[in-house]
Amino acid sequence: MTLARADRVSRRYGDTLALDQVDLDVRAGELVGLLGPNGAGKSTLINLLVGLRRPTSGRVELFGGDPRDPASRRRLGVTPQETGLPGTLRVGEVVDFVCAHYPEPIPRGELLDRFGLNELVRRQTGGLSGGQKRRLAVALAFVGRPRLVVLDEPTTGLDVEARHTLWEAIRTFHADGGTVLLSSHYLEEVEALAQRVVVIGHGRVLADDSVDAVRSVVGVRRVSLTVDDLPALPGVARVERVDGRTHLFTPDADQLVRDLITSGVAFRDLEVRPTSLEEAFLAITTAEPAAA
Repeated sequence: MTLARADRVSRRYGDTLALDQVDLDVRAGELVGLLGPNGAGKSTLINLLVGLRRPTSGRVELFGGDPRDPASRRRLGVTPQETGLPGTLRVGEVVDFVCAHYPEPIPRGELLDRFGLNELVRRQTGGLSGGQKRRLAVALAFVGRPRLVVLDEPTTGLDVEARHTLWEAIRTFHADGGTVLLSSHYLEEVEALAQRVVVIGHGRVLADDSVDAVRSVVGVRRVSLTVDDLPALPGVARVERVDGRTHLFTPDADQLVRDLITSGVAFRDLEVRPTSLEEAFLAITTAEPAAA
C-alpha cells in the first residue's frame, strides 16, 4: 500500500525549477532515505508530500487524499528542517500540549524515555541547546502514533550519543510497522537506517534503489593497500592516500590486482571493497544533468 506519492511533480519558484517531473512512492513498512545536495529539491518534495506547498504541475497524494486536507494528515508525523518552540514552556508542557491534539497519544513518560529527554522535562525550551531542541522536535513527530513519519535532517546538531539514541527510536518505530521517509546529509545515517535510497539532484530523481544498488551505480571498486612506491597503473580512476594507506578506485578491481602482481611492486594488506554510499552519492550528484 502506498502512503505517500508524487506523480510527475514539478514545482517552480518564479524562474527557478526546484522539482522537474519527479515520481516517488513511499509504501507502507518502508524506511526510505532521501539524499541530495543543498538546492537539490529534497525539502521542496517533502513540503509537497506533507501539504505545506502545492505542486506547479503533477499530483501529490498522502494516504490516498490531498496532503493539504487535514484529514489526510491525521496519521502523519513530521519534523521539518527548522522547528519553532515556545521558549517559556517547559519540555513536559510542550509534550502535553501536542499530546492533547491526538485521541490516543504516546504517554509522556514513554516518549521522553524513548528519545532520551527525561532529564529535560522541567527545562524551558528557550534554555535548551540546539541539539536538545532538535531531539524534542523529532520526538514530537511520534506523539500521535503516526503510520508515516517524515524527518527532514533530524540529527542536525546532535552529538554522537544523541544521534544513536534517535537512530534506535527510529528503528523501533519501523520494527513495529511504522513507515519512515528520512532526509539527511549524514550519509552514514542513511546507510545505518534505510532499506531504500532515493537520490535527488538538479530537481530530478537520479537514483531509486537499495543502498547496495546505489553504490553500484558508480561502477567503481576501492582497492586499498600499503605500498611504498606505486607505479602508474592502467584503469585507475582516482588515487587517495590516507593514514599511510593508498586507495585506488577502479571499474575493474580484478584486473588492477593482476596488474599490481605482474608489476613486481612490493605491497601488503590488500583489501578490495565496494565504494561507500558517500562516494556513490558524490558521483551521482556531481554528474551533468541529462539534456532535455
